[in-house]
Amino acid sequence: MTISTLALTPLISLIAGVLILVMPRLLNYIVALYLIVVGLLGLFPHLVR
Repeated sequence: MTISTLALTPLISLIAGVLILVMPRLLNYIVALYLIVVGLLGLFPHLVR
């Protein structure tokens, strides 16, 4: 079973949103992790297929 990036993005957003509602302090870590991942993907685009 393969999950495309198109289907994975909304699922990750939904999970992150629920976690932020339950634990608001988690927002800092989620935003930091998101920025790190986006930055790495921007620097190394060949890692994404």
